[in-house]
Amino acid sequence: MQLNSRFLLSSVGAVALAALSGSVLASEQVGIGPSFKGPIGLQLYSLRAQFAKDVPGTLDEVQRWGIKYAELAGTYGVEPAKFAAMLRERGITPISGHFDYALYRDDPESVAREAEAMGLKYAGCAWIPHQGDFDEQTCRQAAAVFNKAGAVLAKHGIQFFYHVHGYEFQPYKNGTLLDLLFKETNPKTVHYEMDIFWIVFPGQDPVKLFKKYGNRWELVHLKDMRKGTITGALTGGTDVRNDAAIGDGIMNIPAILKAAKRAHVKWYFIEDESPWSEKQVPESLHYLENVRF
Repeated sequence: MQLNSRFLLSSVGAVALAALSGSVLASEQVGIGPSFKGPIGLQLYSLRAQFAKDVPGTLDEVQRWGIKYAELAGTYGVEPAKFAAMLRERGITPISGHFDYALYRDDPESVAREAEAMGLKYAGCAWIPHQGDFDEQTCRQAAAVFNKAGAVLAKHGIQFFYHVHGYEFQPYKNGTLLDLLFKETNPKTVHYEMDIFWIVFPGQDPVKLFKKYGNRWELVHLKDMRKGTITGALTGGTDVRNDAAIGDGIMNIPAILKAAKRAHVKWYFIEDESPWSEKQVPESLHYLENVRF
């Protein structure tokens, strides 16, 4: 991958130095700049290929980037409480985690126990199983599952969230099935995570959705979309090589960040599913340190 000129020309900035020298960052302000204030963490799924080979070494790399917060999507063969301890040993606090829809449907208490063991503040779901197009019946069933899960997790002091994935924008009455999902879920116990990629990919506008649903968006996945990506599908899937470093793609990142701030988003996580995530995550952090809005 060719690094962008902005990144190469920067001789200052903690993230750029870390990426080039591999030194451990002492600053707690990684990814934070004059406009963007975070808090910013990393969805560890971004490094799934690396974790499959070397869990401790990959966590060391995350530490070298100066990352202080993490969102989980599995623990890569390590017992959950031990994995969380490994994070904390490196000064990284696990904030949230993704768990399988079937667990929320069949045994939400098991999710609560695991989330408690890891010290998570949030436990979420990133995919609603469905065949063909997402439909009203599946949407209503999911809303019932989420309401139950939210109530169970709340008793343990953990907040439930759903990570929107793009297929929910099927037309429904005067809006979409995502509108129905928001309407049918309890705002006190069911929160939402906006992955801005999966809002733009189906042709929707993150800024408008932040305005529409405000503080129900408690968490955000930050990423960008490669120029030339074909958009408009309601599949919730595309080539992972379409993930770009933040600021290098087609999205209006300053406008999105400004709208997220106005919506009082509580947590931001960089997620980079591309094969070049190790190069792009430091670039994304560097962009966030310098962006103005």
